[in-house]
Amino acid sequence: MAVTKPPQLVKEYWPRYRRQSLFFVIAMQVITTLIIIISLMLTGLIEPTSTTFWVILISIAAGTIGVNILVFSVVSEPLQMLTKALTHAAGEPTTTTPPNPNAKRYERNGFKPLLQTIYELGGKLEGETTAPSTVMKSNLPAFETVLDTTSTAIIFLKDSKVVYANKAAPVRETADGDRQLDIIIDVDQSLEGWIKECEEHAVNASKIWRRVANKLVGEEDRKMYDMAASYQKGSDVDVILTLIERTEEYIPEDNDLDFISFAAHELRGPITVIRGYLDTLGDELADRFADDEQELFNRLVVSANRLSSYVNNILNAAKYDRRHLTVHLHEESVAAMYDTIKDDMQLRAIAQNRLLSISLPDDLPTVAADKSAIGEVMGNLIDNAIKYSNEGGVVSLSAQVMQNSVEISVTDQGIGMPGNVLSNLFHKFYRSHRSRETVAGTGIGLYICKAIVESHGGTISVRSVEGEGSTFSFTLPIYATVAEKLKAGDNNPEGLIQHHDGWINNHGAMRG
Repeated sequence: MAVTKPPQLVKEYWPRYRRQSLFFVIAMQVITTLIIIISLMLTGLIEPTSTTFWVILISIAAGTIGVNILVFSVVSEPLQMLTKALTHAAGEPTTTTPPNPNAKRYERNGFKPLLQTIYELGGKLEGETTAPSTVMKSNLPAFETVLDTTSTAIIFLKDSKVVYANKAAPVRETADGDRQLDIIIDVDQSLEGWIKECEEHAVNASKIWRRVANKLVGEEDRKMYDMAASYQKGSDVDVILTLIERTEEYIPEDNDLDFISFAAHELRGPITVIRGYLDTLGDELADRFADDEQELFNRLVVSANRLSSYVNNILNAAKYDRRHLTVHLHEESVAAMYDTIKDDMQLRAIAQNRLLSISLPDDLPTVAADKSAIGEVMGNLIDNAIKYSNEGGVVSLSAQVMQNSVEISVTDQGIGMPGNVLSNLFHKFYRSHRSRETVAGTGIGLYICKAIVESHGGTISVRSVEGEGSTFSFTLPIYATVAEKLKAGDNNPEGLIQHHDGWINNHGAMRG
């Protein structure tokens, strides 16, 4: 019975070639060394019994073998990279990472066009048998019929343009007849930004966005999706989007926020009255309080202020969802903005037995900010740091210049967070299992912090190590760098927010 040999794979070529080449290099060096030995013996220049003879001989052999192997590694690297690229283009399973044609050294040495050609040819060959665009060309009616029967939205993009979308896809036609994605991405990286990053740095990539909506909160026929994007460089279809509708799961949370915001609005009045009475009592009874009574009164003030903060967070989250969050930017100093919340933060820290450390350099440039809104961001971040730090711990507020922005950071030395929590922190209503059990809160504080910071044209981020603490940082533009834009727009931040024009409906930018 004849035994059929398995087909040879592209990825098997390089290891075999490398073994053969190294064997050849070493064998040639051994032969060369033997010729040298024989020549030295015949000429009588060095006696074979001499120690010097063998030291020189071994040194020459070892040195030349090492040099030859090094030269071989450098000279053969392009072949190794080509083999990796061909392995990837052929679709063979492999654990090696394909070379990136956008690497600077490949641009300098002219290797980039070779890699790009391989990836492009690989995409075309794959397209001849499996690419969706080819199926569409050969059997378009049947292809569309099948995809139109599924409730999963499927969209193909080529050069950032919608080239196909089934009936379930959230797309709309412009006045020019072009089709655009009709979706809102409020969190994480924008779709356009991700595609641009892939084009510059990746051969293939994928990403998932959750809670993607087609309309704003409160608008009719609003649907919500989880969206997966797949990118393949050089393919007939650059990006394939798959959107699974999750409206029934996500919409109730929006309805909950509607009810909560209504209740919060009704509570705001009584809470304001309570805080007013507490302020009055604090002034009138300050000299009569014993030490323990003053401590209890301070805790009461802290609780009332925190409740007021929760109410403001809820109302602002509702405004943000409807694009009604309004900010007006003026020239402000970071220290002055902190001063508006300083007393409240100090009270909260003392009540929780924490120490506040404030480090705001005197020479910090002024920033473009809405004082009240940024005060809320600082208050939320400091309050979180107080809640999640350890008894007697230090919570630090600092600031530094970062190019055209000032970066403000709040650091604690508390419980920290694992990596799988960080990616969800700025999502509405998100609270980790551990925080739900140990700390009270609504789960929208960081969500609204992100909304406010991005409405200023800034960014917010977090670094954390479990068991060691966390640092939340956000940036604000230096006033001098944006003063002209603000003056031209009546202090509206519209000109500072990065828009995503073109083929995707621009819901992502907040407008005052």
